[in-house]
Amino acid sequence: MPKMVFIERDGTRKEVEAPLGLSVLEIAHRNSVDIEGACEGSLACSTCHVIVDASWFGKLAKPTEDEEDMLDLAFDLQETSRLGCQLIMTDALDGLVVKLPAGSRNAGG
Repeated sequence: MPKMVFIERDGTRKEVEAPLGLSVLEIAHRNSVDIEGACEGSLACSTCHVIVDASWFGKLAKPTEDEEDMLDLAFDLQETSRLGCQLIMTDALDGLVVKLPAGSRNAGG
């Protein structure tokens, strides 16, 4: 089973099983990681914003224009920011490391 690591807001590393085909948001929810996902993965908010470890960022598919538009609304936006609902686990992402931002902003509100 592939694994991934969430770095929580307090700096704690949480390694979890990451089933293939699930999104980072779904994996977070299955493992009680504090990511909101207010729109339930429908690409209508930025509350599942994660900061991808720089060593992994280049291995990801490019974000869609819709994802980039939502990321513009994200709190604590970084160069390696992505939406967790858009990152789907594959064998190539086994070991993926993402950090939770300092907070979130729900523009959909």
